[in-house]
Amino acid sequence: MSRTPQEIFESHVRAGAFTRNADALAENFTPDGVFEAPLMPAGAAFPRKLVGREEIRSAMAAYYRGQGKDGRAPNVEKSGYVLHTTADPEVFIAEIDTVFDGDGGGDGDGDDVTVSLVQIFRVRDGKIARLRDYFAPELMD
Repeated sequence: MSRTPQEIFESHVRAGAFTRNADALAENFTPDGVFEAPLMPAGAAFPRKLVGREEIRSAMAAYYRGQGKDGRAPNVEKSGYVLHTTADPEVFIAEIDTVFDGDGGGDGDGDDVTVSLVQIFRVRDGKIARLRDYFAPELMD
């Protein structure tokens, strides 16, 4: 059964950013799916390129285990996104503004932090065949 771009996107965000569930995240991809963060430098904690559902599962599980030092979690109510469909029915683009509550940063300033990013999805049979995630690498430190 095929899913809409909105269903695919929401499932991906729920599994990744909001629940940090590597198993659920990986299941959103085709068995040969590719997850890329092209702006990440080589050797960064966040993987630059993962190929195949199982590599996505294991690498993201390891990344999520290493995360959480500052306790920040996205604020769903304050965050937002816009989806753009394209002339190619297998491609859609997401513009995302993820808001983290100010108290989670540990600096005591109370200011919210907004992380803006763009994701380009290529889908096949309702699953992600390729995802390119563009964000400022320093945000993942």
